[in-house]
Amino acid sequence: MTPDELEAARDRIVADVVAGGLSVLFCGINPGLMTAATGHHFARPGNRFWPVLHLSGFTPYQFRPAEQEKLLGHRLGITNVVARPTARADELSDEEFREGGQLLTAKVEQLRPRWLAVVGVTAYRTAFGDRKAQIGRQERMIGETRIWALPNPSGLNAHWTAQTMAEEFGRLRAAAEAS
Repeated sequence: MTPDELEAARDRIVADVVAGGLSVLFCGINPGLMTAATGHHFARPGNRFWPVLHLSGFTPYQFRPAEQEKLLGHRLGITNVVARPTARADELSDEEFREGGQLLTAKVEQLRPRWLAVVGVTAYRTAFGDRKAQIGRQERMIGETRIWALPNPSGLNAHWTAQTMAEEFGRLRAAAEAS
């Protein structure tokens, strides 16, 4: 994909992969330009979402971004806190995150997944005004939906390896299976 093609994707909306009755609704920060250009969530080659999803036991094999619709068969879905595509999440304002948190709350109230899993604790903190949130299960709920903050799978997040992320995703999977 050329730089011009990626830049042209800034105005595209990436469709959610959602349905009613989900076990876990994964929520990214916002679409990257590669995601916007392809229409497939977590499409940037260095993003570890798809490998970690498999390593943690959520999927039977490592799905490719183009196979994202197969998630629905496993009662999993994907959305974002902020819909606007950017090259980097730091291009987003706190106001966009807060507004995204309100829109996400309405979406969760409508879809009623058992778990909302926000991939990026900093995004969760800003969107929901919870400055002290840590990775893991949150006290806050949206209706009957429980919330889990997960590490950001971006290749830029050097604090977490694919294995340590898979362990945290696996804790969520175990909680989802138990509920």
